[in-house]
Amino acid sequence: MHYPKSTTYDAQLVNENLMGPNSLKMLEELTCGMDLKPGMKVLDLGCGKGLTSIFLAKEFGVTVYATDLWIGATENYERFKDLGLADRIIPIHADGNDLPFAHNYFDTIISVDAYYYFGREAGFMDAKLAPFVKRGGTIALAFPGFKEEIHAHLPDEILLSWTAEDMETLHSCDWWRSLLARSKMIRIEAIREMEGFDECWNDWLNCGNEYAVNDRPAMEAGAGKYMNLISVLATRTAD
Repeated sequence: MHYPKSTTYDAQLVNENLMGPNSLKMLEELTCGMDLKPGMKVLDLGCGKGLTSIFLAKEFGVTVYATDLWIGATENYERFKDLGLADRIIPIHADGNDLPFAHNYFDTIISVDAYYYFGREAGFMDAKLAPFVKRGGTIALAFPGFKEEIHAHLPDEILLSWTAEDMETLHSCDWWRSLLARSKMIRIEAIREMEGFDECWNDWLNCGNEYAVNDRPAMEAGAGKYMNLISVLATRTAD
């Protein structure tokens, strides 16, 4: 897949702030065809070090609420300020299970490489996330997954870098479709494997981050053949 937007970003900025498979490329693929317009309020949930928030603000002119639990708001604010984006990105330090926003506030909610950590309970979407987006608004998610459910017999290649507990967050498209279909507040528009698996993972494995180095043995042994990246597009339909 081609990434005409993501590949224009400073390589050092990207490499220093990746926290997993290249989130800029994941986001570029995720937002293809989305109707994001200047002035919209967008929640970037699990923004990490803010690369996805930077992309949303620069490419679409939206106002971004860059929200993360692991990375502090002050650290992200300094990064946004250095890039001249402090007027368009609002850094928030918050837990996805206890978001400090008004209901029906956002035009769109986006979450890249984060939702699979905290959104795996059946009631999470309706209780914790969907209420914050306006009716008719979009919820767009992208995260790592498995091609099939293999937790009962994890391949040896995967166990070179990760434990069974590490892999509990990864599931298949069918698993996510079954889970999210239980929601009474959203309509699922699409759940699919993303095209950019190899590019996004290669960028991560080559960035030098200590966690990326830890991931190399499994991926070099072929663990990627069991894995994918998953995108979810949904519309808020009801209260």
